[in-house]
Amino acid sequence: MRSAPLDAQTLEKCVAAAVAAPSFFNTQPWRFRLDPDNVAFEVRADPERSLRHADPVGRALHLSVGASVFNLRVAVSHFGWAPVVRLLPRPEEPGLLATVRLTGSAARHGGEHRDDLYGAIWRRHSSRFPFSDRPVPPQARAELAESAHREGASLSFVEAGEVTRLLRVTAEAELRNRHDAERGTESRRWVHRDLDDPHDTGLPQNVLGPQDAREGVPMRDFTAARHAERLSSQDFEISPVIALLRTVHDRRTDWLRAGEALEHVLLVATALGLRASLLHQPMEWPDLRRSLSPDPDHTGHAQMLIRLGYGPEGPATPRRTPHAVLDADTSRR
Repeated sequence: MRSAPLDAQTLEKCVAAAVAAPSFFNTQPWRFRLDPDNVAFEVRADPERSLRHADPVGRALHLSVGASVFNLRVAVSHFGWAPVVRLLPRPEEPGLLATVRLTGSAARHGGEHRDDLYGAIWRRHSSRFPFSDRPVPPQARAELAESAHREGASLSFVEAGEVTRLLRVTAEAELRNRHDAERGTESRRWVHRDLDDPHDTGLPQNVLGPQDAREGVPMRDFTAARHAERLSSQDFEISPVIALLRTVHDRRTDWLRAGEALEHVLLVATALGLRASLLHQPMEWPDLRRSLSPDPDHTGHAQMLIRLGYGPEGPATPRRTPHAVLDADTSRR
C-alpha cells in the first residue's frame, strides 16, 4: 500500500482518530501539532483539562494521552505510513508527552496490528450497562492479552474468587469518591445534559448507566450522589469477566504505555464483538490501587480494571473536533 499524501483531509482524519480515544471523565486532555520539518505529530497534555483531586499526579491523564497515541498510530498506518513513536522525547518540555513520526511505508514494515482496528476506532464505546453471561472464549482472551503484551504491559484475566475481592475494592473506592466533597464537585463538573450543544463535550446523562456501589458491578456515579438508586445483583451478569492491566514499573513512560496497551485491548475487543467498561475507581486511591496486585514487586503495578463481555453497545460520548485540539498554525495547513 502506498502512503497517502499528508493533505488537510488526511491530517484531520488522523487527529479525529486520536480524539476518539477514551479519557478519564471524558476530559480529552490532549493537544496536537504537526511538525512539518520532521513529518511528525507532537502530542501534548492539556493542563486545563486535568483533574486536580481525582488525578493529582496525572497518571490517568497520561493513560488517556497514551490511548490517543495508539489511535494515532493506527490511523497513520491505515493511511500507509509506518509510525515511529517516542515517549517524553524532550525532558525540557514536560508537557510534550509523545511524538509520532511518519516514516516509510506501513506495508514494507509488515504492519503492527490487526487490519480492522481503524474501523474499530469509530465503533468503540464504553458500555456501563449489564452484559450477558455468555463466556469470553479462551482464544479471545489470549488475543487481548497479546495486544497488551505488544505494548509493554500485561493483561491477566482474574479468577472467579479474586473477581469478588476486586469488585469489593472497587466498591470501597466508589464509596470514598461519593463521600469526598472535593472529588464530588470535580466529578459533577464533567457531567452535562445538553446533547445538542457541540461545545458541551462532557459526559451526557444518557451514557452514565446504572450506578450502585454495594451490589453487582460498582459503576461510577459521576453525579457523586451519596444515596444512588440501589440495583440488585441480578441487574448485572452473574460472573463478570474482569481483566487487570499492569506494567512492571510505574513511571510516566509506563503510564503512557499502559494507555497504548489499554486502547489496543479495547480496539481488539471491539473487533471481536466484545463490550468493555473501565473500573478506574481503585486506581485513584493509592492504598486500594496497591491492593489490586498482591505483590507489586513481582506482579507489577495496576493501571486499569477492565470489565469485558457481550451486551449493549452503549451510547457514544461527545468528542471535540480536530480543529479544537490542533495548534492554530497546524489547523491552517
